[in-house]
Amino acid sequence: MRWFGQRCCSHRGFEVGPLRRPASKHVLTRRQFAMAGVLTGVAAVSGCHTAAGNSWNVLSDEHARTLAALCDQIIPADDFPSASQAGVVNYIDRQLARHYRRHHDIYRDGLDQAASMSRSRFGVALTDATLQQQLEIAVALEKQNRTFFELFRQHTMEGYYGSPRHGGNRDAVSWHMLGLDEPPLRGRAQYDLRGAAPRSNGGRS
Repeated sequence: MRWFGQRCCSHRGFEVGPLRRPASKHVLTRRQFAMAGVLTGVAAVSGCHTAAGNSWNVLSDEHARTLAALCDQIIPADDFPSASQAGVVNYIDRQLARHYRRHHDIYRDGLDQAASMSRSRFGVALTDATLQQQLEIAVALEKQNRTFFELFRQHTMEGYYGSPRHGGNRDAVSWHMLGLDEPPLRGRAQYDLRGAAPRSNGGRS
């Protein structure tokens, strides 16, 4: 399974069928599984300040709206907020201004491509397309621009499960969803180490 949330995948590719909200039990299981891989890759990045008068650090308003639609195909809303509702676009925008600067051109071109595909296929902006149409664009992006697809998909996961101080995971929504009472340890894939036996310090004080 390469996608997340409602999406399913066969060995040959994605099965694009009617959208339906999955049972929360299944969603939680998938999100727990995804978090195990994400926590090991979330960098200890620091936030940056938005310039006065600007809504975004790097993204244009149109790019931000397009990105929100794509991110919500990775983590859609169900019993818990979607990626965009949890501040994932804000997280990505912050990191594009600093630690992910090298990815700026990939994002710009990929978001322009997504917007162009939506207008060409459906005659509307991606944000005005139906959820099913947005899914079709996301599936097409994975095939035609895999570099961008994998990049925003990974960053969506980082923003949703990382520390709220980096701009995403608003109100620690994913931690509450997973029943975590405290922030996950950096660089650890375990869900909760509070019950683990203390490590020996090798005799050092």
